[in-house]
Amino acid sequence: MRHFTRIQDVGPEGVETILAQAAAWKSQKPGAIFQSRILGMVFFNPSLRTRTSFEAVMLRSGGHAIVLDVGNGVWKLEDRPGAVMNADRAEHIKEAAPVLSRLVDMLGVRTFSAGGGDEEDELDPVINAFRRHVTVPLVSMESAREHPCQGLADVLTLRETFGTTKKLPVTLTWAPHIKPLPKAVPNSFLLSAAAAGCEVRVAHPPGFELHPQVRAEAEAYAKATGGSVTYTHDQDEALAGSRAVYAKSWGPATRAGHAPGDVAALMASYAGWMPTRKAMSRAAKDAIFLHCLPVRRNVEVSDEVLDHPSSRVIDEAENRFHVQRSLLHWLQST
Repeated sequence: MRHFTRIQDVGPEGVETILAQAAAWKSQKPGAIFQSRILGMVFFNPSLRTRTSFEAVMLRSGGHAIVLDVGNGVWKLEDRPGAVMNADRAEHIKEAAPVLSRLVDMLGVRTFSAGGGDEEDELDPVINAFRRHVTVPLVSMESAREHPCQGLADVLTLRETFGTTKKLPVTLTWAPHIKPLPKAVPNSFLLSAAAAGCEVRVAHPPGFELHPQVRAEAEAYAKATGGSVTYTHDQDEALAGSRAVYAKSWGPATRAGHAPGDVAALMASYAGWMPTRKAMSRAAKDAIFLHCLPVRRNVEVSDEVLDHPSSRVIDEAENRFHVQRSLLHWLQST
């Protein structure tokens, strides 16, 4: 039985398989490939693109989707082994996951970081609790560590624009925000781009390093695919000659010693990292701009970048549909 909760579940070879199928089906619809199939979707957190794109995949391919919002019509779920359940979590994933598995053909779960720090996020407790207890294929609709479907959509967008991602210079740049955000999206772009053979430049202020295990995994993929991964605290250096600029905010590394009270001030001190057209001018002339959305305009990214013809954020969002259709088919093809 296959699961897809992290890029490691497919590796570079699987990334190629899923993207090739997504590209082929984008131009020629595959028909009712999910006839009589049901996808259950468990949401711990809000969603716009994820929920809509997964539901659309099932409905347009002959299947059906059931949406469950945790804490809103569905019991709050406990994930901790051995928990004394005397608070507001009325049901444990140990029961919820196998029950749902008896009723659906595939299960998707969306859960964000709980804010317990980088080491807890690396353990990815909620998605891995489901993974231990489901008896049907499981797909991550984002978790504490990764947002792998977003990463696949990002790479498909690069392929459609440039034809290939082999040795394609791309920049993942930190961007400002009003609060510290999880690292799932930057982790997944880094991992997916490295698995696709890109030359990935990661730019961020000091103290905002991604987890060492994520970095090591990305570097292993790059070595296997002929790509590369480099890190810098100089945004201008990372942008120079880049063919794609991916902007995303994330919080400081918890190992960096920042007390909770100073995080907002720390992030505000790097407001100059917001991508502008001046910043984009340092990239290649044909460079495109990417962001996973939602985006806080004129805080995280300027209007002039988001509204410029080089922005591919809408195409990128649409591509969630295409990679997820291919991915769900792969999950069912045991």
